[in-house]
Amino acid sequence: MFKLSRMATGVVALASVAVLLVGCSSETTSETDNAASGEGETRVVDTKFGEVEVPADAERIVALGWGDAETALALGVQPVGASDWLGIGGEGVGPWAEGMYDEAPEIIGTMEPEFEKIAGLEPDLILDVKSSGDEERYERLTQIAPTVGIPEGGESYLTSLDEQVELIAEALGKEQEGELLLAGVEAKFDEASEANPEFEGKSVTVSAFTSEGWGAYVSESERVQFMENIGFEANPAIDELEADGFSVSISEENIGVLDADLLVTFPIYLPASEVSDQELFQNIPAVEDGRYILFNEDQEDIREAFSLNSVLSIPFAIDELTPMIAEAVK
Repeated sequence: MFKLSRMATGVVALASVAVLLVGCSSETTSETDNAASGEGETRVVDTKFGEVEVPADAERIVALGWGDAETALALGVQPVGASDWLGIGGEGVGPWAEGMYDEAPEIIGTMEPEFEKIAGLEPDLILDVKSSGDEERYERLTQIAPTVGIPEGGESYLTSLDEQVELIAEALGKEQEGELLLAGVEAKFDEASEANPEFEGKSVTVSAFTSEGWGAYVSESERVQFMENIGFEANPAIDELEADGFSVSISEENIGVLDADLLVTFPIYLPASEVSDQELFQNIPAVEDGRYILFNEDQEDIREAFSLNSVLSIPFAIDELTPMIAEAVK
């Protein structure tokens, strides 16, 4: 059976300790006085769509955003409904979060959530923190239950890890546990960068190839932020292109823009050979020199952990991916 990495276990343990230390004494707070209702106290959370009044005693959580369910799990809360953005299957989590559910959640659609299914779960609170930020989607969800959407000033799918953890922790009344989780992840990133000083200052492009062609992730995306956190710098040529959310489209004529000190490539719903067999790909200098990583079918867990970039998946991704990166940039 797969076991969590030592750091992943440590991060979860930190949160568990925090629950024991803080749970009995913490008080529900907000920027305004807490309001009493028939359901108990509430707390106020600020989002892009304004203040959201969250029941302090919310127990039935539906987590819809990218990585929102794993964030809740890391904070000791098991969603009754969750979206499986990476199509992992089962409980919708990877091996790094195996066994954290007592009961499997109802899996909810991603881009177009099944509103009737969500309503049938009778949630007290909906988390949609790392999502499209679409106002119509948000309004429909709020008709079901209080919904914490993307943060103030946020953009489509560009909620950072810190923002995601802080906002969900605030919504769940677990701010101190959230701080411990982020401190653990930061320590893990620092450990990886210190162990690999050769990463410092090197440029990186994180790209993808689909049936529609080539694309690359912008510096605000979780995949590039992961690389920056271990010492790399985002390829500036990518950020100069017109972005659509977290990525930019790359034409075959402009494929040379992908070149960097390190090129990381995802084949999405295609075998790796669909990329490696392309002459255009083979002619990119980083590929010619062997300074690249192309995820194959045997590396799904690593790719998914890297893509999700949650407080639970990051330690796993660091342990598994960092040696691959070190080998590629030698």
